[in-house]
Amino acid sequence: MPRFAANLSMMFNEWSFLDRFKAAADAGFDAVEYLFPYEHAPEDVARALTDNGLTQALFNCPPGDWGKGERGIAALAGREEEFRASIGTALRYAAATGVKRLHLMSGLADAADPAAAARYRDAVAFAADRLGEQGIALMLEPINGRDMPGYFLNDFGRAVALIEGLGRPNLKLQFDIYHRQIMHGDVTMALRALLPVTGHIQIASVPSRNEPDGEELNYPFLFAELDRLGYAGFVGCEYRPRAGTVDGLGWFEVYRGNRE
Repeated sequence: MPRFAANLSMMFNEWSFLDRFKAAADAGFDAVEYLFPYEHAPEDVARALTDNGLTQALFNCPPGDWGKGERGIAALAGREEEFRASIGTALRYAAATGVKRLHLMSGLADAADPAAAARYRDAVAFAADRLGEQGIALMLEPINGRDMPGYFLNDFGRAVALIEGLGRPNLKLQFDIYHRQIMHGDVTMALRALLPVTGHIQIASVPSRNEPDGEELNYPFLFAELDRLGYAGFVGCEYRPRAGTVDGLGWFEVYRGNRE
């Protein structure tokens, strides 16, 4: 049975960020993820995890200036020094929270630009090596252009080619089923083919990005398929509740007892 991680950037927004940890635990989750922890001191985030018996499944490396529209700086020329410093910041929070997976956003850049591709490759190699020293896996997530126009890493094939080409054992695919369905479809066959390079999975309904209980995808089938494939990682619930978070957890009832 999948081990679900509540995404605290999208779920439990009825509470302040640090209070969302307790809300998630009370709802039956034993793990959490979110976009960024950097507005809070690492010791405060660590305390919220410990106090509520939660595992930190994943968060993102710093993305540049999110408020001004940046969505990562890994593929951006001229930002190399800032990028290297951002990996150090991520590692400080990783040490505090015990997280074993960090996602690196590529940034907004032309996917056909050779200079951006070279910069991104170098950045990914640098980050994977730094994280590997601490026993942490680096995740690469293709993101669809409808939700994030102009995002550099917008194709599963290119992500997998880079992962295989760099050959770092801690470099993995973040397989977001929502993004996969929008970009390429063929979710089940892709899971079967790509599970060996997959380090984290995320879910949401398509096309609305709500609870995984309807619309285009049959999530009970997909969850059972993950079991058949022997996937032992986390499944991040990166969806926007239609109304109240707790009111929308009917889909989770059958899995609620899966706390380890």
